[in-house]
This record gives sequence, C-alpha cells and structure tokens, in this order.
Amino acid sequence: MIDKDQEYKLQTLAVRAGQHRTAESEHSEAIFPTSSFVFKNAAQAAARFSGDEPGNIYSRFTNPTVRTFEERLAALEGAERCIATSSGMSAILSTCLGLLEQGDHIVSSRSIFGTTVGLFNGILSKFGVETTFVPLTDLTAWEAAIQPETRILFLETPSNPLTEVADIRALADLAHSRGCLLIVDNCFCTPALQKPLTLGADIVIHSATKYLDGQGRCIGGAIVSSEKLIGESVFGILRSGGTTMSPFNAWVFLKGLETLSIRMKAHCENALDIAHWLQDQSFVKRVYYPGLENHPQYQLAKEQQSGFGGVVSFEVKGGKEAAWQLIDSTNIFSITANLGDTKSTITHPGTTTHWKLTDTERKDAGITDSLIRLSVGLEDVDDLKKDLSH
Repeated sequence: MIDKDQEYKLQTLAVRAGQHRTAESEHSEAIFPTSSFVFKNAAQAAARFSGDEPGNIYSRFTNPTVRTFEERLAALEGAERCIATSSGMSAILSTCLGLLEQGDHIVSSRSIFGTTVGLFNGILSKFGVETTFVPLTDLTAWEAAIQPETRILFLETPSNPLTEVADIRALADLAHSRGCLLIVDNCFCTPALQKPLTLGADIVIHSATKYLDGQGRCIGGAIVSSEKLIGESVFGILRSGGTTMSPFNAWVFLKGLETLSIRMKAHCENALDIAHWLQDQSFVKRVYYPGLENHPQYQLAKEQQSGFGGVVSFEVKGGKEAAWQLIDSTNIFSITANLGDTKSTITHPGTTTHWKLTDTERKDAGITDSLIRLSVGLEDVDDLKKDLSH
C-alpha cells in the first residue's frame, strides 16, 4: 500500500493506488464476490446503516474490490472521489439524475456518442430536461446556447468519431462564468493522455469498457469529481437506483489500469502511423486524427493532451458501398462498434454507433455515408496497413 502523503507519477498510481490488503496478505488485489456483509452485532449494523460508522453494508453500493478501482481511478485523474457504475452510459445517466431537476437545461456538443444523444433527447426530455446541441469547437455557439436554466455543459474530447478537440479550459471558464458545470467524457484519452479536471472541468466521465479495461472483457463506467459535487447527489442515485459495477468487473479493470500508460503509448504510435499512411492512399478522401498537422485542432491537442489517442476516422471515395466493401475486405480488423481494445476494430458509424440519429443530426455531426472509424490496436502496424489495402 502506497503512502498517501507522497506524490507518485501516474504509472505508479496505476499499479499501486487504492489497494488495501486483507489479513491474508495477498499481493494481487482480492475479489469480494459477495452480496452482503456480516456485522458484529445489531448496534454495528445500525451504525453502518445510519452512516455513523464507515464500512461495508451491501455490494450494491459498498464493495471492497469496487472501492479499490474507484480509489485508483480517482488517483489517476487527480480527484477526491470516483463512483464506479455498471456502464459508461449508466455513469452519464446517474450524473444527470443526481444533478438535474425538471426544467433544467443541458448544452451538449453535437459530436458525442450516438447513444448519449438518445439519452438526452429520448429519455431525459421525458422528465423535463431539455438539451441544446452545438458544434464542439465553436465557443460562440456554446455561449449563445446557455440559458438561465442551463446547469451542465457536456462534451467528449476528442470527439467520436471525427476526433475534434475542444478547448477544455476555455469551456470551463465559460461554464463557471454562467454558473454551470463542465462535464467531460474522457473515454478516448483516459488520464494517461489527458486530465480534464486539471484544465478546469468539474466532472469526468469514463466508459471503463474501453481503454481502461483495454481488452474488451467487461462493461463498466465511472464518474470522477470532488466529494462535495458527487459524494451525496450522484452516489445517492447509485445507492438507490442500482447502477452498480460488479466486483469481478472492477477487478478486471484494476488489472487493465496496471498497463494503461504502456498501452496508450502504443495505441498512439500505431494510430499516428496508420493516419499518415491513410493520407497517401488513393481510395481515401479525408483522414481525421488530431496527431496530423493538418487537423484543425492539432496545436490544441498538443497542448492539452500528452498523446493523440488510438482512434482514426477516414472517408473513402465511393460512399457507403465503398465503405462497406473496405470493411468487409479486412481480415485482421474486427468488425465491431467497440473501441479501446488491444485488437484493432473497424466500424461504419452511420449505420452502427450513430444509426439512431436522424439524417439531419448525422449531417450536422459530420457523419457521412463514406466515413469509417478505426480503433487502432496493438498488432503489428505493417500488418494493419496490408489489411486495409486489400
């Protein structure tokens, strides 16, 4: 167990933070696959339930393995508190339910995961929470969209799937000047490449399913912020609503965090190589990757991130038919909508991750029929190029 009074670098925290050894003196973190916990006596049970005594009660909201994951991820993001959830989407839902009331308003980037758009438009709107969508990089549009009822500014950066990069510090200043909270989905970068809280964001959202795990094994999510902001309001949603991460999944994510820095560096190297190669291919119309010098936010990405990430998107000549033909011709790339895996994946966003959007919404988000998204894995990069050139 590391000394909390000492400062450690990210890779050390990723391996050591949050572990509390049991009386068995285990070296690897223990898994506690139990639904409930036993109290010494009735008085202790009462004290635990009332909150007068800290300790485990029920695994829906208190579990040692889950708590280790929470403490470790909080340490990586430089935060006081992390709440682990059953999925990335449940992390967003729990945050909104905990912080918003009927009549509140969200300003969100258009360039977000299609299911998040569905959550905002199709579910939260039923309960009187409305959302206005704006271009991710247009600060003037963000400012103009803020209403007296606006409580949250929400974004992903880099965006999915076009890898646009938002100026987190500028958006944080804008949000705070208007009495709003800035929530950043840090799925594409993870704390290994980007720390939104240090740039002024109030809350960071994770889909642990992606790079935090890194091998496509489990579903999970996380909310990272201050104790004051999420400790009661958002945690109360998890406690009563049950958007709970399982102990086994938490243990898997702990093992993923141990190699996070190493994997993210390799993802970035392979993705940059692929992006440069794609630019030289005759069948490619345009490449989207923040590590390319012609990317509109290249300089911002260099300043804000320590790496450019593992996601590359590109448009092919010939529309949807050509895009599907290229996808179907690959042998190494897995045709799946997931990302952040050691295995490279390929998908057609317009008919998968963003298929529920209307034609207008897809057009506004820049998602064309010819767009393909790659999550570049850890295979040999020359083999990946050969696979795409078929």
